[in-house]
Amino acid sequence: MSIFLEAVPFLLFGALASSLFHLLIPEDFLGRRWPKNPLAGIAAACLLGAVFPICECGMIPLVKRMVQKGMPAYAAAVFLLSGPVVNPIVFGATAIAFEGHPEMVYARLGAALFVAVSAGFILSAAVRSNPLKHTLAGHSGHLHDEIKLFRRNYPLRRKTAALFQHAADDFLDAGKYLLLGCLLTAALQTFVARDTLAAAGAGPVSSYALMMGLGFVLSLCSTSDAFVASTFMHTFSHGALLSFLVLGPMLDFKNVLMLLSAFKARFVIALVLIVPPLVFTACFLVERYFIT
Repeated sequence: MSIFLEAVPFLLFGALASSLFHLLIPEDFLGRRWPKNPLAGIAAACLLGAVFPICECGMIPLVKRMVQKGMPAYAAAVFLLSGPVVNPIVFGATAIAFEGHPEMVYARLGAALFVAVSAGFILSAAVRSNPLKHTLAGHSGHLHDEIKLFRRNYPLRRKTAALFQHAADDFLDAGKYLLLGCLLTAALQTFVARDTLAAAGAGPVSSYALMMGLGFVLSLCSTSDAFVASTFMHTFSHGALLSFLVLGPMLDFKNVLMLLSAFKARFVIALVLIVPPLVFTACFLVERYFIT
């Protein structure tokens, strides 16, 4: 229940943002306006991630709508990966949790951007097709799908009803997977002893694997995971803690289930295969050359 209640406000915010985006923005708007150059497209996706104060749970409904409007798959991945870490709310929460250790705050930001940008370049070359399970055409059977807020001839009451109808649809679509992910995550946390995991992560490389595994299993919100990570400051290296802080918001158990509800399995598997090695590389290099 604690994981679910922690995630629900952000999922609601993401569903409302998704609904507004769907109703305000014309079809194929991003397809026509998004930069054709992958470097510019990745930079734009990182900028969006820094602007939207949404955690990983709320990202998925919004990104789904953006892809339906023409956002390229690689840019969607960059936004998904960077947004939950680089937004100002998470930056502030990390600064509070690691008070006295500003290097961890900026290292988290830099490592997350490195991973997101690297994954974006890889996917820009590897993924060309639409990553969504369903396109807008597959959801056009409802009357409210024909209502667009940029058309001024609709009354306010009808526009408001359409807004909340779309938000409710997105919330329920993602919410059932969120609930299942919370249940399975809670079971893992209950029946797997943390002391056992800590003992398994005694080595320099295994500590990275352990903390990334904890980030995946614990499924903490990116606004609160820094407070959990700070309790391990005297147990694990800075690099291992950083891998927990970077991987968790990008990929966790409940998040993967929610991704599978909206995106094709091939796209989600690609993220699962690409992101952890990039996180390990980024955090190892940061600890070796930038954190003393």
